[in-house]
Amino acid sequence: MLRAKKKITKRELKQDALVTTLGRAEAIYEENKRTIGIVAAAVAVVVVGLMLYNRSRAAAEESAAAALAGVREFFDNGQYQIAIEGVKERNIMGLQAIADEYGGSPSGKLARFYLANSYYALGRHDDALNAFEESAPGDDLLAASRLAGIGACMEVKGDHEAAAKAFEEAGNSHPKGPNAAEYLADAARNHAQAGNRERAVELIKKIKKNYPESPVARDADRYLAQYSV
Repeated sequence: MLRAKKKITKRELKQDALVTTLGRAEAIYEENKRTIGIVAAAVAVVVVGLMLYNRSRAAAEESAAAALAGVREFFDNGQYQIAIEGVKERNIMGLQAIADEYGGSPSGKLARFYLANSYYALGRHDDALNAFEESAPGDDLLAASRLAGIGACMEVKGDHEAAAKAFEEAGNSHPKGPNAAEYLADAARNHAQAGNRERAVELIKKIKKNYPESPVARDADRYLAQYSV
């Protein structure tokens, strides 16, 4: 006589499925445990590497900031050559050395920006242009000033078209900055010298509209008369 089959409950089905899944997982682990171990080790190496990298960056920034603070007084006092070279006997790094050694840090990038301004002040316009092009200050105001620095170098070199482009970009990159109107006026002047008087007039009108309280706007009519000729 056949006995009636025992009814399997949902709970028992779930338990059987869990046991089966665990069994498969154990089998997969046994087959691939060497690979899994290698991957885990690789992840650990990456994590440790990132931690060391971040510590190294932080240490570099701290050193760069201290070095920049030591040489700033010479830059601020207009002693540009000393600022560039530093004072070896007093262990004061110059802007060039700081930029070269810590160029990837925020203070190192700022040092290169100061270096560019120092070169320009000394009349070394090619060196200034190279330094301005290589610098990348994170602050919006300084980034606009960097573009204006490129424009100033190009104007001195007689490339008024390139100068106008750089000055205009400087004015538009930080439109609420304190020097935006001045940068646009510099762009207008160079556009006019490059023969693009229409653009020069457009920029002066823009200054009158957007920066009516600026010194440039007060002389706008004179500029318009000059560039419209």
